[in-house]
Amino acid sequence: MAVDFRFIIIGRGMMGAAAARHLSSMADGIALIGPREPEERKVHHGVFASHYDEARITRTFDGNLAWGTFAARALERYREIEARSGISFYSEVGCLFAGPTPKDEQDYINRALTVSRRLGSDIETIAPSQLRERFSYLAVDPDFTGYFERKRAGHINPRALVRAQARLAEHGGVSLIEATATSVRDVGSHVEVTTGDRRYSAERVLVAAGGFSNFHALLPRPVDTRVMARTVVFYEIGERERAVFGDMPSTIVLGDREEDHIYILPPVRYPDGKTYLKLGGDTEGLSFGRLEDAGVWFRSDGSAAERDHLCRIALQLMPALAGCPVTSAPCVANFTSTGYPYIGFTQSPRVAVLTGGNFVAAKSSDELGRLGALLLAEGALEDKDFGGELTPVFS
Repeated sequence: MAVDFRFIIIGRGMMGAAAARHLSSMADGIALIGPREPEERKVHHGVFASHYDEARITRTFDGNLAWGTFAARALERYREIEARSGISFYSEVGCLFAGPTPKDEQDYINRALTVSRRLGSDIETIAPSQLRERFSYLAVDPDFTGYFERKRAGHINPRALVRAQARLAEHGGVSLIEATATSVRDVGSHVEVTTGDRRYSAERVLVAAGGFSNFHALLPRPVDTRVMARTVVFYEIGERERAVFGDMPSTIVLGDREEDHIYILPPVRYPDGKTYLKLGGDTEGLSFGRLEDAGVWFRSDGSAAERDHLCRIALQLMPALAGCPVTSAPCVANFTSTGYPYIGFTQSPRVAVLTGGNFVAAKSSDELGRLGALLLAEGALEDKDFGGELTPVFS
């Protein structure tokens, strides 16, 4: 039978929009289905996304070769996407890691240095005696060493990047359908996608719904992921603080464990006209298995206990923030059982999945979207794209 589209991508977030853009250069007959960001988050009762923000750290410095490669490939295309779309989203201010001297070759920093050499990244090692002098906004342990990636690093505006991807996808012939997909069904000869009062058909479908991939009937079987709560804290920055933090790079301060790392975004202007410095961590244990529970979380201000924890750390690391107004917001992180994103077919040869950011994928979203597009168009991923590592695991 004739289908409405050759390919449908479900999810208008960072990976889904990127997949639509890349696929538009490989094939015709493509639709991207997903709702816009809700105007009033606290009264919205549909699905959400985690890119509703103005800043995410971008870097190639990473202790894992696959993740470092994904980031490097995406970074190489940032300026082209900006130029073609007319939308700016990348600030190349650099990224600083600060932490204790590595104890062995398996420590994160030594692994990241090895990966950086393979990727050709330029990482400057800064001795403890120079770290506080060079980056005076940061009051870290006097024994900490710095690792500074000046080029191919900084921060991106995730909202703006999604707008740029969607604009280019539309220019490439992709049909943008502003709706929420509630079911995907392989009917043998094709796939049917239901969105409220409409039904669309396609030869193949890519489900790129992030942490909401399991919350509707989008997959034959749920993917094995944990959708975890994350709280972020915003310090409102005035003229005095701008003099201290205005030139800072994106910053990651390492703890004793990888989940104890703290990330800090430089001051960024937000839609309310105010400038905020943002920070967050990776220690919360709350997870969601139902759409209703995730919705309650996204309508909240995050965890008060985590906000207080992050504020204590913020004032230890950046005493100049004392007295600044503080707010918090919710986010989620979607962790896979493998530690890699899932990009592969489900039990249906016509339904594929692209999900699992593992709290580090915003910077790599364009490359992960490209891999999702390749999977739909060609049916498989090659070893050069880490295809084996990206095989989905199902519950």
